[in-house]
Amino acid sequence: MTAAFAAYLAALLAAHTVGDHWIQTHTQALCKGKPGWAGRLACLRHVATYTATTALLGLLVWQVLDLHLSWLGFLAGQVLSATTHYLADRRVHLERFARWLGKGDFLKLGVPRSGVDRDGRPYDDNPSLGTAGYALDQSFHHLCLFVAALVTVLLSGGA
Repeated sequence: MTAAFAAYLAALLAAHTVGDHWIQTHTQALCKGKPGWAGRLACLRHVATYTATTALLGLLVWQVLDLHLSWLGFLAGQVLSATTHYLADRRVHLERFARWLGKGDFLKLGVPRSGVDRDGRPYDDNPSLGTAGYALDQSFHHLCLFVAALVTVLLSGGA
């Protein structure tokens, strides 16, 4: 079962990157952390397409490599992945957790600073993915995918 775990985890990690960066729409990315129903719905839409991506790649590797998985394990892993992805992408929960762990100052690294230049034109000095918040988000997702793959294999009879 160690090979099944490794193969399935690799599929989930690949699907994660595709789902988070290629499949997610710009609107979902901008709105999923906003308060209220607009943010919740944007996040739900993202998690739906993200989960479709992890399910598709998970099913593909399961079938092509003839992994010894079960539907119970597969579904439990997908539900765990979707739930934790939603909670993290609503942002407030992950930010609170990071601050609770003493990562409040780290969260500030790379955050864009907006203002106006000498001529009164607005600017944003860091329009990039390179923020500490993004690093914490991605590492949390990877941890959750590790657990989801483990749950999938263990509930499928692996030990």
